[in-house]
Amino acid sequence: MDVPFPPVEPPPSEWALGHLRPSDDEDLVAAGADLDPGTLLVAYRAGLFPMGLGDHGTRPIGWWSPEPRGVLVPGGFRERRSLKKARARFEIRVDTAFTDVMRRCADPEREGRWITDEIIAAYTELHRLGWAHSIETWRDDELVGGLYGVAIGGLFAGESMFHAERDASKVALAALVDIVHADGDARRIIDVQWATEHLERLGVVEWPRANYLAALPEALQAPPVRFD
Repeated sequence: MDVPFPPVEPPPSEWALGHLRPSDDEDLVAAGADLDPGTLLVAYRAGLFPMGLGDHGTRPIGWWSPEPRGVLVPGGFRERRSLKKARARFEIRVDTAFTDVMRRCADPEREGRWITDEIIAAYTELHRLGWAHSIETWRDDELVGGLYGVAIGGLFAGESMFHAERDASKVALAALVDIVHADGDARRIIDVQWATEHLERLGVVEWPRANYLAALPEALQAPPVRFD
């Protein structure tokens, strides 16, 4: 699929997600609405992202704004020598297998799975419009790792990653950093939602939610990243 650049702006959402404000101690901000492209974009522009509240991510849709927020800022990525060596084992491709990456991330065998067929369809449509992208690691012409997320201006909102071989997802993240932070624009943010020990070892830091929401408007105003 040829991904358009610049992305195509969809019809506006009928839902006023951009006016919601999180409470001090809750990650969950609201429930309901839909997953239309316009709804997803207004949510990300307001610092929200969707994850279903039912079993394994089914409806109703929850809209989340974590406190604190995991982010990766320009110059923050820690690439150890072992990861540099691992890069040589894989081929990086971009946007060649977007839906396949999502389906691998949605593997029903994964603990805590939340990516439903409805989520896959919604983000595949965002991909068709040029807003969602996949970074893929391949070896011997086989997809063995990758990640996907939403890019708006200087924000890349990472959604999920997978690996079928050791280091494959870390190599995909390293490639994403290369792409998003190539120009050194300090406004750019890679948002990973919730930090984990694994991500913190790679340079992800936790920001208070207020800091993230304060930095978000400038990130959104940065020039859009080209993924082609």
